[in-house]
Amino acid sequence: MADSARMKAQKLGLPALDLSVAFPQATPASLFPPLVSDYYQFDDLLSVEEISLRKKVREVMEREVAPIMAEYWEKAEFPFHIVPKLAELTVAGGTIKGFGCPGLSITGSAIATAEIARVDASCSTFILVHSSLAMLTIALCGSEAQKQKYLPSLAKLNTVACWALTEPNYGSDASSLKTTARKVSGGWVLNGQKRWIGNSTFADVLVIFARNSSTNQINGFIVKKGSPGLKVTKIENKIGLRIVQNGDILMQDVFVPDEDKLVGVNSFQDTNKVLAVSRVMVAWQPIGIAMGVFDICHRYLKERKQFGAPLAAFQLNQEKLVRMLGNIQAMLLVGWRLCKLYESGKMTPGHASLGKAWTSSKAREVVSLGRELMGGNGILSDFLVAKAFCDLEPIFSYEGTYDINSLVTAREITGVASFKPAILAKLTQSRL
Repeated sequence: MADSARMKAQKLGLPALDLSVAFPQATPASLFPPLVSDYYQFDDLLSVEEISLRKKVREVMEREVAPIMAEYWEKAEFPFHIVPKLAELTVAGGTIKGFGCPGLSITGSAIATAEIARVDASCSTFILVHSSLAMLTIALCGSEAQKQKYLPSLAKLNTVACWALTEPNYGSDASSLKTTARKVSGGWVLNGQKRWIGNSTFADVLVIFARNSSTNQINGFIVKKGSPGLKVTKIENKIGLRIVQNGDILMQDVFVPDEDKLVGVNSFQDTNKVLAVSRVMVAWQPIGIAMGVFDICHRYLKERKQFGAPLAAFQLNQEKLVRMLGNIQAMLLVGWRLCKLYESGKMTPGHASLGKAWTSSKAREVVSLGRELMGGNGILSDFLVAKAFCDLEPIFSYEGTYDINSLVTAREITGVASFKPAILAKLTQSRL
């Protein structure tokens, strides 16, 4: 359709009714409901500082983000004007100490992630990519000079970072990535392609992983926005996390000076130091999403009336609500225990993978039940549940799909790796 015809078609008909007129019987998510999903009083397990942080993040998200999230989700645009408000939360940098970072406990960083996701999953992904992936990589694998140069600005969200590991042909099999890094005088030349990289279309700092053409090992590099040969384009037509700006990154002879090579990334195993923390954070995103869905449904069932009674008065609805509530309490406790295992130095890759796989699976059940409870309004982003239903799907898949994370845990408890089909081993053996 030509642009003029499209514009004409958009003008046909009357504008949509204001929601308060079209459906006055229930309150939309732009006015977010109070927290009622914390049934087992989770605050009792938190420190005074963690409780204060939880309350601060919740208040800012409900006041600043809830009123605009449906609009920007529908447009698939990022609301840059709220970045200063997100910066005020002082959660960027999470557990990193020094360099202007907050130095939170991993439990504090996790509950902040959940509180952000409770109102908007996209905002939590924005922070997670920026903080728990890109910033943490610089903190754990960067030189002292790199930390001093990049982390203070990133901690204030004056600059934004992305983290580029996944490639078009290598998702779950990320260790097989093909982007190359070739040593030249004074630096490195990168060539290759990345896909699904959150924040990449506007990131000032891009943490890129590439295969060293001499050693065949994975190295890490800090690439600056606007570098010659660097091209980033937005991935369109997503149905989930629509506010997150995922991009395709193309690199054609991108020069990176020696000073921007991450000295602590010398193999794919070095990325696991970062992924161990980020997978804990990702496990808390479904917890927050599920809490938000429950809080919305709880209010909706008391406001919405059918057959002369509020929907909350019907037994089937009550059972679904309680099932959702039970899942959330279990998810909170699994997430909390995962944090404590990490803090004590006992957490294994299997622990982190089970946490992420299990919470995302249980959250799927919660949002599905919420979708049923909301009826027709369950397909409107105005009431959060439809949006949360879609936003959870990419989270179910990223940072390790449910299946891959299950196999990580299974390898740990059985001692047998089963990532590759048995037929591959047979084919390899037959060629020997």
